[in-house]
Parts: sequence; structure tokens; C-alpha cells
Amino acid sequence: MDQTAGRDADLLDAYSLSVSRVAETVGPAVCALGVGGRGGGSGVVLSPDGLIVTNHHVTAGAREARVRFADGREAGARVLGSDADTDLALLRAETGGLAAARLGDSARLRQGQIAIAIGTPFGFQATVTAGVISALGRTLASNGGRPIEDVIQTDAALNPGNSGGALAASSGEVIGVATAVIRGAQGICFAVASNTVSFVVGQILSFGTVRRGFIGVSAGTIPLPQRVADAAGSAQRTAVMLHRIEPDSPAARAGLKSGDILVTLDGAPMTGPDALLRRLASDAIERPLPARLIRGGRFLERALTPAERAAPGRAA
Repeated sequence: MDQTAGRDADLLDAYSLSVSRVAETVGPAVCALGVGGRGGGSGVVLSPDGLIVTNHHVTAGAREARVRFADGREAGARVLGSDADTDLALLRAETGGLAAARLGDSARLRQGQIAIAIGTPFGFQATVTAGVISALGRTLASNGGRPIEDVIQTDAALNPGNSGGALAASSGEVIGVATAVIRGAQGICFAVASNTVSFVVGQILSFGTVRRGFIGVSAGTIPLPQRVADAAGSAQRTAVMLHRIEPDSPAARAGLKSGDILVTLDGAPMTGPDALLRRLASDAIERPLPARLIRGGRFLERALTPAERAAPGRAA
């Protein structure tokens, strides 16, 4: 075997070991969900006492589910809350002592990283597929009509039944919850980013639902040059690009325009849409928030007052 072939074999071996370690670490925390007579999907156990996250479309309209865990146990579970706007739901299983996964920081992800999907496609429990993060910051239409921002695109194979399962990084942390596949496409699958998952789980545990401020924008992530970050007095490397402003929305009334780059809101760095969604939590509703943005290469200050979003189908 020549040196090049030897190095290639070593790299493949390292890749295999990485995927195997993640399967051993995260796999025990991935469960199968059965909901009524209409099938089910996958779920990820977040705490040993039985908190499980899955997709809204897996549990939609149901109050209870049946869970089969990786260790062979079965138990009932109660739906604590569901959010169509992010396609996420939270359940509490009627058992404890469970293997649990750890949520990672999706803001630290990079295109090309290894991505490992673990779920129960077609009812086959603990199925592992691997690929890479194909793209970050995608926008995907939710069942509620509102765009799910900052979605992870991966080529790790997802099939019916994977919905609600884990997308993990080589570190063994869950970086997303599998949500959708484009039918007829090869290797185009999506997961709700873990930072969005953390936000929704916190809201459901606090309020039983997700209360959101509404400012009327659609947005994406944009790199922030070092010189701009220095001028803003911030260490952040990304910011929020505003793609569209809804007429007569809080953002429009505050003078925000399509193409503006939102750097901070209420003093918090806006590193991406997930950071914006977190800042538009219940405590921001009807409260003027100082916003710092860039337009045409110049910094501007605006006061932005989120309204409470009373119904689905509107932008962030």
C-alpha cells in the first residue's frame, strides 16, 4: 500500500470511528413515537426524567403518544405543548431513568461539517445515516405558514419516520431535529437548528405555548467583517440580513428596510435569525427595543416595538 492510500485509509477509519461514537452516544436517546392510528415518527430524549422533543407534524392534534425507547422499554407520553411555526413539540414520558442527549450550539456550525442522522425510518429503530451539513440559514415553510428560519440543510439520508429524530455533530451533541425531505430530490433534507429547539422547549416549559413578539420581517444570516464588528464594539462574526419587511408592521413603522443588516437588538448581538427569535420572546412584547443596524455602510439607531403575534402565518 502506498503512502497516499494509507492516509486515505486512515481518514476513512477516523470518519467511521466518529460516526460510530456518535451512534453510541446519541442513539440510546432516540425513541420511536406512535400517535393514534395515523403512524408516528421519532423523538429525542432531552432529560432522564422523560422530556422528549419531536416534530409538531408528528403529534399534531394529539394529547398523548406511545413511546418505544432504544432499551426496549415502552411507555405513554403526554404532549406538553406544540408549535406549528417551528414544527416542534415537547412531550413528557411516563417513565424515568432514560438516556438523554445534549443539545449543542447551532450558531457554531460550519458548512461541510459531518452530520449524523439517527431516527426510526419506516419503523426501523436506531437507524444511522451520515453526510455533511450542506448549507446553513435556510428558510422552510412551516405547517402554520410562518417561515422556519435558520434551518440546517443536510445530505444525511432522511426517510418517513425520521421526522423528530436527531441530527448530531461529530462531538456527540444534537445540532438539529429532523423535519422535512424534498420529495424527488437527492440528498436535500432539513432539520430545525438546536438553538431554535432550546428556545421552543424553554417557552413550552414556562408558558405551555410559545409566546412571540412580531416585528414583520423575514431574515437570514450574513457574515460580519472584522472591521465592522470592531466599529460596532462587538466580537460577533455574523449578523441578521433583513430580506423583506411587511407593510404596516412594527419593523416598517420603525423605519427598517429590506437590505438592512441588524447588528444588535436591545443590546444583544444579532448573530442570526435564531438570536432574533430568542430576543422576540414574551418579555419583548410592546416594549421599545433599541436596534442598531447597518444601511449603505453606515450605522443607524432605531427603536423597535414588537407586537404580540396572535396568529400563525406571519413572518418573525
